[in-house]
Amino acid sequence: MPTFPSRRRILATSAGAALAVGAMSRTASAATPSASEETRGLDELYRAAKAEGGKLVIYAGGDTPSQQDATKAAFTQAFPDIDLTIVVDYSKYHDVRIDNQLATDTLVPDVVQLQTLQDFTRWKAQGHLLPYRPAGFSKLYDAFRDPQGAWTALSVISFGFMYGTDAVGSHAPRTPLDLLDPRWKGRIASSYPHDDDAVLYLYSLYVRKYGWEWAARFAAQDVAFARGSNSPGDALRSGAKAIGVGGAGAPLGTGPVRWVLPDAAPFMAWGQRAAILRKAAHPTAAKLYLNWSLSTARQQQAFNGWSVRTDVTPPTGLKPVWRYPQANLDGFPRFMADRAEIERLKQTFALYFGEVRGEPTPGWPGLHPGA
Repeated sequence: MPTFPSRRRILATSAGAALAVGAMSRTASAATPSASEETRGLDELYRAAKAEGGKLVIYAGGDTPSQQDATKAAFTQAFPDIDLTIVVDYSKYHDVRIDNQLATDTLVPDVVQLQTLQDFTRWKAQGHLLPYRPAGFSKLYDAFRDPQGAWTALSVISFGFMYGTDAVGSHAPRTPLDLLDPRWKGRIASSYPHDDDAVLYLYSLYVRKYGWEWAARFAAQDVAFARGSNSPGDALRSGAKAIGVGGAGAPLGTGPVRWVLPDAAPFMAWGQRAAILRKAAHPTAAKLYLNWSLSTARQQQAFNGWSVRTDVTPPTGLKPVWRYPQANLDGFPRFMADRAEIERLKQTFALYFGEVRGEPTPGWPGLHPGA
């Protein structure tokens, strides 16, 4: 009959191993040299990327398979000889997909850009990221770059609530409290906070400011919850609902769907991080992509007006995102690192709003998409 080690021995061994791994990670991190900022221009990097094989695979966090089509079209127009594949999936699936590929030595992507900010800290400590400082690295807002260049944020994303101008008329909401008005019962769409950690953080900010009573009264509004942060905007554009919660938008937008930039009420924003994987098959093409994404020309085209660069001035009427304390820019990375608290909040919101239902909006890409 086989014998098994005691639980105490397992715990002691595991603790010792964790300490050893932690010590090695800290040593490796401390020993990682700070790469100098890229001096090659886009044309030179393009030539080198073509010589490398002319391929690039990116795993991008998002909600629909076509969400990165505009980025792909712009990159392909600029660099037509690079065969670019961008696979979109929820960040919470991409990160474990990458972990599994690393564990099975079947890595597919060269670049990963995700909402799961905590993964970049972990992957850096584990030695999976290639330290690299693209051109303009010194111009990035400090919170949008790793000091050693293990990752950089390529874009600013913000979540809050929005409304359809025709649907709300003269009653446009300005704060989350306005969403409790009886006139909006049955007319609100929201992405599930317990399916998307960024939406979860947004809802946690609302509860922190207004209390759990706000969540109870909001639940009584007969809200139509769906998967994907694209779903609130889609519901408004189709005319199905008047108000959407838990999605992105442009603060200065003038279309039929208006994203609300509150004067004092909370919203949330973050820098979507990207990194080159150390085992990437096409590291030069990956560097080309990061330099192109962070170029002044690209940053000036940010859909919401907010750039990750300090030397790109937002449109008139908008401040840099880090000058909005209600954006909780520093809070989101801390929130993402506390996985136990996130699990508690997910289950609590499930009690208020019900279990998550529906198929994932990006579909099911599988274990090795883009291979």
